[in-house]
Amino acid sequence: MTTPPLSHAPDQDGGPEPDRATRAGGLLPADPALRLATVLTAVNSLGNGLYFPLGVLYFTRIVGLDASAVGLGLTVAGLIGVAAGVPAGRAADRWGARRVGALLWGGTGIATAAYTLVHSYAGFLVTVICATGLQMASRGVQGALYADVLPTATRVEARAYLRMVTNVGMGMGGALGAVALQLDSRGAYLTVIVLNALSFAGPALLVPRLPLAPHVGERAAPDADAPAADRWRAVRDLPFLAVTVLNAVLVVQYTLSEVGLPLWIVRRTEAPRWTAALLMIVNCVLVALLQVRVARRASRVPSAVRAMGWSGLLLAAACAVYAVSAGLPPVWAVLSLTAGSVVQVFAEVLSAAGGWTLGYELADVRAHGVYQGVFGAGMSAGMMAGPALVTVTAIAHGALGWAVLGVLFAAAGLAVAPAVRWAQRDAWRGEPA
Repeated sequence: MTTPPLSHAPDQDGGPEPDRATRAGGLLPADPALRLATVLTAVNSLGNGLYFPLGVLYFTRIVGLDASAVGLGLTVAGLIGVAAGVPAGRAADRWGARRVGALLWGGTGIATAAYTLVHSYAGFLVTVICATGLQMASRGVQGALYADVLPTATRVEARAYLRMVTNVGMGMGGALGAVALQLDSRGAYLTVIVLNALSFAGPALLVPRLPLAPHVGERAAPDADAPAADRWRAVRDLPFLAVTVLNAVLVVQYTLSEVGLPLWIVRRTEAPRWTAALLMIVNCVLVALLQVRVARRASRVPSAVRAMGWSGLLLAAACAVYAVSAGLPPVWAVLSLTAGSVVQVFAEVLSAAGGWTLGYELADVRAHGVYQGVFGAGMSAGMMAGPALVTVTAIAHGALGWAVLGVLFAAAGLAVAPAVRWAQRDAWRGEPA
């Protein structure tokens, strides 16, 4: 694989603007690594979209488990997954991100397939802890994998493109999953589970075939000769941890669409219930249209910092608009919620692009696995804490709760700038990734 040529047009930070990572070669990108990653991502997100609407219903309606017990099990599994992110990243540094990523994806597929054998709560706990833990641990490893297989100049744009593919795949899978929900039979649920398992296990066989980028080469163990202390530098890197925590706060926004808004619509507004589905569609469509374009403008540290700051302010504005919807008639409530959702989408694509850039550019290139493991664990922690945070603020206290959330988002976004300046005081940081 060759490094993409550079154009002569300057970007917003004064440097050359890289050639587009997503330039098509037929229906898929021309870059061979991105092309294969696109196929893997499409297959996996389609399977996840199939399973997402009916996972909990399978364990409660078909297996017959108590809903509260299922929720507790999912929480425990998520906590274990967050904790597993850093050692998984260390393993990627030691044995290679492609090898470890393939094992994690394959293991997730096997554990997911085991859902079909669950007949007790003990069996549920074992399988869901394995499947969720392995899947969440793979997030940081995927970050390290992209650092190894995608050219540095176009890496953030490529991740944005893959996120667009993920949204499309999840949407298509969700539509097919609705068919299984309508059938509401054991056979339909089991079919979806098996397909989702294959969406992990199948692509896992292709992950080792991803070609390494020129800046990596065929090194087997990037940090094999590094001092032992450096191998875990990420867990002691206070500036990087500060940026990770601030990014985790902004990640809470994802639970607004998944948990907060559906509850808000039903309990606090006059908007019809289908509004939640409308907002989800708006989110998926706009993210697919905007993410790549925004990522091109946030691929350097200064522009990434600005993106994170604007994201926090836009999230605060979205919270204010959501709060206003409580006292409006149905039509105006729908319009207000839709407007807030559009504002939130701009915040989402800005924070995603900015987070990717900072997660890579502030990391020690000798230990990308651990650094991406830490950064991914922070994102997982933010998504786990999100439902409880949104519930105890906005859902419980209305406009006051939305104001608390808005201030939290704005403060986190604006605090990224001093945190990054702190990080850049280290002489080793900023080395080409």
